[in-house]
Amino acid sequence: MVGHALPCRDMVGRVVSCHDVAGCGVPWWVMLCHAVTWWVVLCHAMAWQAVVCHDVAGCGVPWWVMLCHAMTWWVMLCHVMTWQAMLCHARLFYAKRYLLCRHMTQGTDVSGLFTEMVKASAVADVVQKKLVYLYMCTYAPRQPHLTLLAINTLCKDCSDPNPMVRGLALRSMCSLRMPGIQEYIQQPILNGLRDKASYVRRVAVLGCAKMQKLQGDSEVDGTLVNELYSLLRDQDPIVVVNCLRALEEILKKEGGVVINKPIAHHLLNRMADLDQWGQSEVLAFLLRYRPRSEEELFDILNLLDGYLKSSSPSVVMAATKLFLVLAKEYPHVQADVLVRVKGPLLSACTSESRELCFTALCHVRQILGSLPGHFSSHYKKFFCSYSEPHYIKCQKMEVLCELVNDENVQQVLEELKGYCTDVSVELAQGAIFAIGNIARTYTEQCVGILTELLGLQQEHITSAVVQTFRDLVWLCPQCTDAVCQALPGCEETIQDSEGKQALIWLLGAHGEKVQNAPYVLEDFVENVKSEMFPAVKMELLTALVRLFLSRPAECQDMLGRLLYYCIEEEMDMAVRDRGLFYYRLLQSGVEEVKRILCSPKSDPSLGVLGDPAERPVNTWASEFNTLASVYGRACWALVTAHQPVEPCYACSPCTDPRDGRTESLISEENKEVLQVHPATGSLTLIPDVNLTAEQFEKTWLNLDVSCQHSLPWRGKAHLDTIQAALHVVHIQTIAMSKAGVQPWKAYLSAQDDTGCLFLTELLLETEDSEMQVSVKQSEAKPEALKTFISLLRTVMGTVVGLRS
Repeated sequence: MVGHALPCRDMVGRVVSCHDVAGCGVPWWVMLCHAVTWWVVLCHAMAWQAVVCHDVAGCGVPWWVMLCHAMTWWVMLCHVMTWQAMLCHARLFYAKRYLLCRHMTQGTDVSGLFTEMVKASAVADVVQKKLVYLYMCTYAPRQPHLTLLAINTLCKDCSDPNPMVRGLALRSMCSLRMPGIQEYIQQPILNGLRDKASYVRRVAVLGCAKMQKLQGDSEVDGTLVNELYSLLRDQDPIVVVNCLRALEEILKKEGGVVINKPIAHHLLNRMADLDQWGQSEVLAFLLRYRPRSEEELFDILNLLDGYLKSSSPSVVMAATKLFLVLAKEYPHVQADVLVRVKGPLLSACTSESRELCFTALCHVRQILGSLPGHFSSHYKKFFCSYSEPHYIKCQKMEVLCELVNDENVQQVLEELKGYCTDVSVELAQGAIFAIGNIARTYTEQCVGILTELLGLQQEHITSAVVQTFRDLVWLCPQCTDAVCQALPGCEETIQDSEGKQALIWLLGAHGEKVQNAPYVLEDFVENVKSEMFPAVKMELLTALVRLFLSRPAECQDMLGRLLYYCIEEEMDMAVRDRGLFYYRLLQSGVEEVKRILCSPKSDPSLGVLGDPAERPVNTWASEFNTLASVYGRACWALVTAHQPVEPCYACSPCTDPRDGRTESLISEENKEVLQVHPATGSLTLIPDVNLTAEQFEKTWLNLDVSCQHSLPWRGKAHLDTIQAALHVVHIQTIAMSKAGVQPWKAYLSAQDDTGCLFLTELLLETEDSEMQVSVKQSEAKPEALKTFISLLRTVMGTVVGLRS
């Protein structure tokens, strides 16, 4: 009987534990049930002893023993019902918080329950803490005053014995977007940087970058930066990588994290401990380090040799770029590296990830620009699969065009011919254009395939073939006869503007070789009123005038009708002007028309491609493993040109906080004085040239002094005035000593419209001494240097006049 009461006691204990986990507190009636359970256990023990005694004495069981037995079963039933009710209550309490966060992530505004959720932040369960902190981080900007109520709980959790709780609390505090949060998170972050748990240190390092972001343009905390630099030697590899990213964000205006020799060697030795993401990041940061000797260079390359065979494509690409950049003076090393990464690149080109496959194909094309035929033996790897998207198929066809040689041309053309009948119009036309590119080298075979495609009488196929013929005739005049024989009948199929223009151009330029050319053009003239594309009408005018010169009897009447329509009835002004031009040109005589219109019908110099000039690897090594390889150099330059430029070392003009307007330190009269010289000299300095301090130092050390000059000076150097004056003439201030420091120094940079850099050092030993000016040029230009010195003298003379 005692055994029957023990489950009741366990059930009550589980109810108490559930309430503790849910943070609900234990009700008084649960504790009462717990006490009753122990009383029942005691009664059962006494009843059991009584039953044993009665059985030994041979007596029957008394009625009160049976009553205790019945009461025990009744109490057990009550306890089971109580346990079920309490368990449901605890589950409901947890489910409410879960449903609240789910509605929040679905976009429902549940900010009205912010006070209740702040109270629930004291819960002991880690999972529920995550839900509550996620809610607070989401709605903290809307409820900044109520968020302050949870700061104490978060600070308390930052010192919790559980490292998961400490890290969660610190991460949540750094994610609160509310005014004044910096003063609360600074000390927990510093404590987290010295925490024993690696997870907390990881969070604290990233919190440093978040805190700097919250502080805006305020001065960078040197103590914090030194602490992060010291953590680069942390035992946890993720902490090391997080430190690099945090320093890069914090020191963005100063040019990012500085990688010197000790740091570079330490990172190289820690590479084996990093995961794939960390290895990719470290390899990218190592691009900033330049080895001091050839021996050190090859030691580094030997250490990184194994990462060219990594299973991670990102690590392989990052290591390849580092090899190419470091070995820029050793072309044979670069070529060997590109040979070794052939396998990983081919694997990436056949990857199931479409994004990875497309990126790898873009890099393959980039490599083929320097090493033609590098992947020729693996051309079948670039055959298209039916399940691949259009953009990948187009890239593969571009690669196939560059891999064609005498050995594989037949197989490549057969593969491309199969793509020409694809259900996708864009893919089919792309395959036809690819065959046209190959036709520059293998003309006869490609023209035969293109002529066969005309027999399909498909509108988009015929249009693409005729456009290819037009380009091919211009580049390879030896195929003109074969093209002219294939043209009859194409006019019945073509409907689009590009195809019509190509056909009309061919009939006008080579109409003497096409028997029915005048009659085909006559059909276009008859339907000119219903033609929707002005470009087709203008092409028809030019073609008919050119054909009139070779076949005047057949074209005279239709040319007159076309000119009359274009001049008298046409509403498009471009077509009307073209008609008037040809009408007046014909009035000047046939010989004059021939002199103007009978230009060359082809350009053989652009025909057979032969061996294209190989681009040196160094021309694109810095763009490898970047978006420039995907977008293309021109498109990427256009994209980056519209991105906002981060402010550099130079201080901005003083701002009046009362009205928010910028107050210029140089008057308009003095600005005119400063701008006189650039307009009259041969030097034009371009604005917004952002040269980082690191770039300036490297360039300065590699150049020799081109000129040294002395300028008269009196009194102290006023920093704001000098910077504002230099800014007017587009001279950038890289670094400058504080006012009153002796000797006083300043470093300046400027760049003219030809790309020549002017790096300048200003040195003032004492307040009443002359200012020493040292100038270095990236290119030897004596006249430009003389003009720059004169400009600098004008600026400093104006500044001295302002001070006096």
